[in-house]
This record gives sequence, C-alpha cells and structure tokens, in this order.
Amino acid sequence: MYHLSGNVVQQAAGSAAGLLERASADGDTLLFQRCTWCATAMYHRLLCPVCQGGDLRTERSEGTGTVRHATVVHRNTPAARNVSLVEMAEGFVVRGRVMGPLIGIHSGDRVRLSTVKDPVRGEPVFQLLDEPYRAWH
Repeated sequence: MYHLSGNVVQQAAGSAAGLLERASADGDTLLFQRCTWCATAMYHRLLCPVCQGGDLRTERSEGTGTVRHATVVHRNTPAARNVSLVEMAEGFVVRGRVMGPLIGIHSGDRVRLSTVKDPVRGEPVFQLLDEPYRAWH
C-alpha cells in the first residue's frame, strides 16, 4: 500500500489543474476550458466529458452563440424570468439569461454576451443580436 506524504498532498491540493482561472480585470470575459487531449470545449468542468482527461486549459470565449433552448420560469422568483441554454461559437453550452421579451426568445436566435454575471443568479446574461421578425414569416 502506498501513502502520500503530507507535503505531496498539500502540493496536489494547491494545483489548479482543471479549475478555471480568475477572470481578467475587465470582468466581461466568459472563460471556458478545452481538453488538451481531445480538444473538447466545456464550461465549468473538472474532467473532460468525452475522454475523462483532467488536463484542461482555460480559454476566453468570443461571447457569441445561439440559443438552443429557452424557457420561462415562474418559481422562486417574484416575476417570470427567462432561462436559456446557449451554445457558444467555441462549442460549449452555458446556461444563462437572454434579455428581451420573454415570448420573443426562441431556439436558433443569435446572442452576444452582455455581462458575465447576473447580479441575482450569478449566470451569464446575453442580448439578442438580430431582432426577430417572426410575424413576417
């Protein structure tokens, strides 16, 4: 049986492998990880969901994406709110809120990151890039 010494355990606990680095000073940057083995992009993971690798590097997102699923939530809030899954251009999916009329947000809408954190929920906030003209179709 092999036991790690206390010194080795402390060094391993202090390593940042698989953890996101802190955001830059501007605060409006969405950080994600990319596996160095299979190049899979992911958001807030400790291990790669494809190859289970732990060697992840932190990258900055461009901030553009596409709404994959949007829903209106009425629980635990005084007013209805939007919760969306956004597929970012880099290939990872993040849960966030899209600004705009609740009934005007649909799958396929293009969005851009507005702010990294919602002051209440702590989720990214997006704004619509193209104003939808669904009544014309």
